[in-house]
This record gives sequence, C-alpha cells and structure tokens, in this order.
Amino acid sequence: MQAKVEICGVNTAALKVLKNDETMALIRRAQAGDKAAKERAVMGNLRLVLSVVQRFSGRNEPMDDLFQVGVIGLLKAIDNFDTAQPVKFSTYGVPMIIGEIRRYLRDGSRVKISRGMRDNAYRALTAKEKLTAQLQREPTVEEIAREIDLPREEVVFALDAIADPVSLYDPVFQEGGDAICVMDQVRDERSTDESWLEQLAMREALESLSPREKRILALRFYEGKTQVEVSSEIGISQAQVSRLEKGVIDKIKRRMR
Repeated sequence: MQAKVEICGVNTAALKVLKNDETMALIRRAQAGDKAAKERAVMGNLRLVLSVVQRFSGRNEPMDDLFQVGVIGLLKAIDNFDTAQPVKFSTYGVPMIIGEIRRYLRDGSRVKISRGMRDNAYRALTAKEKLTAQLQREPTVEEIAREIDLPREEVVFALDAIADPVSLYDPVFQEGGDAICVMDQVRDERSTDESWLEQLAMREALESLSPREKRILALRFYEGKTQVEVSSEIGISQAQVSRLEKGVIDKIKRRMR
C-alpha cells in the first residue's frame, strides 16, 4: 500500500488518474463553461502536477508552494488546450506546468533580472519544451533561437541569467579525502588572505619611510634609474645612495616579518 503523503492538504496516494479520452471530454465541457467538469479535469490530472513538482524537489522551496504553482499551470493548460489537435493532454500540460514553476522560481530569485531578459528566457524555455516534443531530442541553441526569432547570443544570455546560482562551497569532486569545491576552482590566487596581508604590511612599511627614502625607491625601482643617476638627481654620492637603498630594503623586510 502506498504511503500517505499530503501536499496542500491533498492525499497524493489517493489521487485519481483519468484516461486521455475522459480528460478530453471534461476539457471540452470546461472550456464551454462547465465549472464542475473543470474541477474534475483538475482533480484527475493532479498526478501530472505531482510528477512535475518532484523534478524540482532538490531546490530549497516548499513542496506545497511548488504544487500550488503547478496547479495554476494545469489550469492554464486546461483553458488553452486545443482538443482538436491529435496530441495527448499530458504532452501539452507538462510543459505548461514546468513553465509556470520555472517562472515562479525565476521571479522569486534573489538575483534580480530585467523584465525583458526574463521574458526572453521564458520564451526560450517554452520553445525548448515544444521542440523537445517535436524533435524527440534536446534542441540546440540555434534551433531555439530560430523558433523565437532571437539572436543566438540573446538566447544564451537569457538562459544563463535565470540559471540557478551556484554556491562557492558546492563540491565538484570528491575522492577519499576532502572535497574540491567551486571556490577551489575559481578563486584568485592573487586575492587570498595571505596576499592581502602582505599588501597591507608593505603599505605600512612604505608609509614608515622618510620622503628621501621614498624618493630613492621610486627613482631606482619605479623609474629604473641607476645609483649614479639617482645620486646626481638627489645631490649625494653614489655610495650614499647605495647605503640608503640597502638600509631602506632592510627596514621594509623587518616590518614585513
């Protein structure tokens, strides 16, 4: 016996499943204004919603919320399905339910996306579902772009914009020991805590120098002048420049230890 699981107060184990011809008859009556028939069509296809919702079970979203949004997609499918077409209602209904849930997740994302980008993404997803059913395979980006009459680049940008953000701590590989996370793959070695502390220590060491010592360092290591050229510009001997330069470098090393 199947375990009782309630979603939105509905016992999913007790959900009825209508045959396609029964669904078709109810949809025709519902589209003609029969509210009772529409309710029966909805109740008879809630398993369709449940099967779609389960695809999104890995997200941190309440299942009740996703189920309710999926029912909205089912209602839209019932209202807009063309019963004259030689296709099963589920073939049309599943993409509608998926699209409604994806739109809900996209619009509720913490990453804000422009309305135009969202609309393009929704059109691309709808076209993808349609082409998948027609071609019996995953359509290419070029095929989706042709279907919705958009440049390929705009389709790519739109789909990337609504993609789920990835945590820097998500594991990408693990074998035996510690997992390798996204952070390990994308981090900037120049911007680690160690390099930041080194930069801070260097800044403090340079701020401790006298104006003449800073001038000697700038002439020698920034402008690339020789000790003789520096001595001529500052007005001291080359030996003094050499001694001061060595003293400055030693001072910086001591401050950075």
